[in-house]
Amino acid sequence: MGKGFDMTQITEAVDVTPRPTPPPSVIARDAEIKYYTASQFQLMWWKFKKHRLALIGMVILGIFVFIALFAEFLSPYTPGARTPNYLFGGPQGLHFVDADGNFHLRPFTYALSAAMDPETFLLEVKEDTSDPWPVYFFVKGDPYKMWGLIESDIHLFGVEEGHLHLLGTDQLGRDLLSRLFHATRTSLTIGVVGLFISFFLGLIIGGISGFFGGSIDEVIQRFIEFIRSIPTLPLWMALAASLPREWSPQRVYFTITILLGLLGWTHLARRVRGKLLSLREEDFVVAARIAGSSDARIIARHLLPSFLSYIIVDLSISFPYMILAETSLSFIGLGLRAPVISWGVLLQDAQNIQAIALYPWLFTPVAFVIISVMAFSFVGDGMRDAADPYSR
Repeated sequence: MGKGFDMTQITEAVDVTPRPTPPPSVIARDAEIKYYTASQFQLMWWKFKKHRLALIGMVILGIFVFIALFAEFLSPYTPGARTPNYLFGGPQGLHFVDADGNFHLRPFTYALSAAMDPETFLLEVKEDTSDPWPVYFFVKGDPYKMWGLIESDIHLFGVEEGHLHLLGTDQLGRDLLSRLFHATRTSLTIGVVGLFISFFLGLIIGGISGFFGGSIDEVIQRFIEFIRSIPTLPLWMALAASLPREWSPQRVYFTITILLGLLGWTHLARRVRGKLLSLREEDFVVAARIAGSSDARIIARHLLPSFLSYIIVDLSISFPYMILAETSLSFIGLGLRAPVISWGVLLQDAQNIQAIALYPWLFTPVAFVIISVMAFSFVGDGMRDAADPYSR
């Protein structure tokens, strides 16, 4: 038989005595060393984490991105599915306690019916508590293709009997919550693609203008002033009129995205130009030029990274303007149009007094727009503060 382990030898070999806590001066010194030896991005992240509203905004934006990625699965219905007997239907509430006072672990909803009060002539909505409809998770429903590739008919939640419209329906009986989820994908992707187009145009054109100066800078600045002097609304009216009506929704979507990017680069170009004008005569630029670096390499590898944090801040602040531009243009009929679904397209159904008085749930897309813009503003404020990590 083999020899067993001697626990006394193990305890003697391993020092299990607790180590004393370092004095506060040592802890402060280590923190100071960690602070002054950290990279620029580490300092920015530490400063950003102190901005609570920015962290909340980042969480909200993460939720919006999740909705945009998995809109088909999260939606109880496909965006074109109709409930013919529930046109302009109000939002259905979720309940856990039935009419008899019994508690249920599984949420349920009731059918809604509207009738006019003969005395006040107001439309009153009543719940039919005699027939509750239980809500299930991972239920089978309308078939869809996730990202246009994966076929499925499983939805996150829904009812097996009756219908479920948590935010109500529109004039055709289509579920507003499902359409909002799909509109989130459209509006966010337009903002992202349009922003990156304007981002690269602003960096390239602004970098050339600020680095070379002279007649090149003069021509570019006059061109920027010409673009910014054009009235926005007449310009979009002309562009909307020039789009052929027979174009497919995908082609219109692509065109609007490109136009938003082509018209939104001037502000960033001006900022990049101003930074390069102040940095192009610095010692590190002169050293790079003496070492034989090309102009393109000096701009891309030395000048732009020197104020990269400000460029990131400009991106986060400019994103809401792209979303608001698309929403506003689609709302007045100059941007996207049905059957494309965006926040602005959904708000077209709420352009009359009747919707305000009788169907206020059609304004729900406004809440999505406000929340997303505020979230981007909070993140932008946090990144603006983090861009100067040495400030107190």
